[in-house]
Amino acid sequence: MIATERGGPPPIVAGALEARLAASDADIEAAQALRYQVFFEEMAARPSPEVKARRRDFDAFDAVCDHLLVLDHSAGQGGQVVGTYRLLRRREAMRHFGFYTTQEYDISHLLAYPGEVLELGRSCVDTRYRNRPTMNLLWGAIAAYVAQYEIELMFGCASFPGTDPAALALPLSYLHYFHLAPPALRPRALPDRFIDMRLLPEEAIDPKQGLSRLPPLIKGYLRLGGFVGEGAVIDRDFNTVDVSIVVKTELVTEKYLRHYERASRDSQVD
Repeated sequence: MIATERGGPPPIVAGALEARLAASDADIEAAQALRYQVFFEEMAARPSPEVKARRRDFDAFDAVCDHLLVLDHSAGQGGQVVGTYRLLRRREAMRHFGFYTTQEYDISHLLAYPGEVLELGRSCVDTRYRNRPTMNLLWGAIAAYVAQYEIELMFGCASFPGTDPAALALPLSYLHYFHLAPPALRPRALPDRFIDMRLLPEEAIDPKQGLSRLPPLIKGYLRLGGFVGEGAVIDRDFNTVDVSIVVKTELVTEKYLRHYERASRDSQVD
């Protein structure tokens, strides 16, 4: 199944947890099984008959992406996959199917960006591991990946549970008014899928309340200086309302990569 080049940054270890890229088809299958557990069993996405029969979330993009894994080595021999991210660089995207995000958003501005870009997708973590150590490890590994491949811009989609934008009027409006990407980097929802995020007038928005209503992953992107694109998209198959995310990588590498470089050096000191 794996079609991308092997290698990548070295693993990052924190106690019993390890973050590394998938190195085998078995690794990818374990990530797909976790995705099925989170997306279909927990979040009530609608599986195709084949996905349901195999109890794995999979599509054609899996064969051309790098798969970042977090494994818990205290959970059995070889470790259990408890977190995953799917990573797609421009070169692999252009050689194969393009970027997954184009199914929902016009990303022509991002494709015109002169530096290296990376699409993030299929992020999920086992419910028992949704804590700061696991997320820090994931982002430390992403920072190492970003540094190795000299990536300047990351993008993708992030989701709210449910398919009713009206129920998300406050957080969607907050994102539009306070975190909209600059025009030169701004994705826009495709015309036939476009949902206006301006569901409340700007003067009615309490920024603190708007921020508090965001899912943790979107909050994390904003803390790194991330932006959102224009328009939301309803994904009925995954039972979500999606927004596009754009993040420049300077803060990612500064915050996470340097932290784990220091930790690695400290671990080598007698």
